[in-house]
Amino acid sequence: MNELPGGTRLRVAPKVVLHDHLDGGLRPESILQLADDCGHRLPADTADELASWFRDSADSGSLERYLETFEHTVAVMQTPEGLERVARECVIDLAEDGVAYAEVRFAPEQHLERGLSLDRVVEHVLEGFRAGESAVAAASGRRIRVGCLLTAMRHAARSREIAELAVRFRDRGVVGFDIAGAEAGNPPSRHLDAFEYTRAANAHFTIHAGEAFGLPSIHEAVAFCGTDRLGHGVRIVDDITVHSDGTATLGLLANYVRDKRIPLELCPSSNVQTGAVRTIEEHPFDLLARLRFRVTVNTDNRLMSDTTMTREMTRLVGAFGYGWSDLERFTINAMKSAFLPFDQRLELIDDVIKPGYAVLLG
Repeated sequence: MNELPGGTRLRVAPKVVLHDHLDGGLRPESILQLADDCGHRLPADTADELASWFRDSADSGSLERYLETFEHTVAVMQTPEGLERVARECVIDLAEDGVAYAEVRFAPEQHLERGLSLDRVVEHVLEGFRAGESAVAAASGRRIRVGCLLTAMRHAARSREIAELAVRFRDRGVVGFDIAGAEAGNPPSRHLDAFEYTRAANAHFTIHAGEAFGLPSIHEAVAFCGTDRLGHGVRIVDDITVHSDGTATLGLLANYVRDKRIPLELCPSSNVQTGAVRTIEEHPFDLLARLRFRVTVNTDNRLMSDTTMTREMTRLVGAFGYGWSDLERFTINAMKSAFLPFDQRLELIDDVIKPGYAVLLG
């Protein structure tokens, strides 16, 4: 089959997303309604205008400016009703995009302004996820599974508390722990006690690293903190030298990341928006894929990047000419890297992903 993947066939292809922020994927119309309910003032009055505002504000080329857009989404996620609605709609939207498994992350510490406790915040989000899964099954008979990652903000001092929260809820839908926020000035090694606690509890964690700050952030996340995955990790390319004949030499850190099969949660559109790379065509995704790093495709923030998994894959197809077998490999990479027990990962690969791509491959 010579056709490039795209259109409806690509939308229904089974997908796996490991890096998707709950507060970065709200529906604009839902933000308007929730903001009206809680009295929060927004920068636009219609869903279309609001969507454009988020997209344009996030296109600054600065990670710090990009993160400012979350003030409005987080503001409408402070009540049980707001949290459950946003979580439910997230699952439904992902399922409509062909996602079979997702790990969706959020920072519970940012949702306490209306008096909710950390535990109650997590309970309401998990309830929303389960309601979304049930709604998808009732409407289409399809199954989507969503796990939750609890994120600590790296500029704050609650990472150990959030790590304990993640472990406390790991049998109720939370699959791992994460830290996020501006990398510069906030190295992951400041949160060693949280990572040591997580490892001691035999729990999984990922670290936002190598998006804006480069190799030192990746080195700390891997060497000092022992991360299972790298959130973004795109700047690992700085430790790779490409020669004029097309061959590449890997530095010690890049070799270690590849040898250890540490997954890279790459988010192409978001990486362009935050200035980590200039264009999709210049994104090191293809170089890393050809060098057999464990690359995965992710959305990061669907609202701010005006994206979906289908759009991310479409952009990669357009930039690098990928076929169905390439997209299947990236999807299996993601499923192998998920924070699920091995048998459950294997079941989704064998029963959902491979059969789905077999049809597309003809």
